[in-house]
Amino acid sequence: MRFTELLQRVPGVSQRMLRLTLRHLERDGLVERTVHAEVRPRVEYELTSMGRTLIGPAVTLAEWAVEHDAEIERSQDAYNSRDPRRD
Repeated sequence: MRFTELLQRVPGVSQRMLRLTLRHLERDGLVERTVHAEVRPRVEYELTSMGRTLIGPAVTLAEWAVEHDAEIERSQDAYNSRDPRRD
């Protein structure tokens, strides 16, 4: 995917944070960055084979978060009500 495509698909992320995250993922070997030498340089990002192994665990984690969302929210509310400055 191109950088702008990723930026549109990740709600609320800033360009700076996405750039830093992609840089770290590339450093860790999870993402490959390809620069195409064109008049307007085109940069694409792709998961590496190691990065693709994280898809299953990431989906499982997301499913867990959705399943426990109400409980997590109750815990956050209880925590914040004890001391609102901790938020």
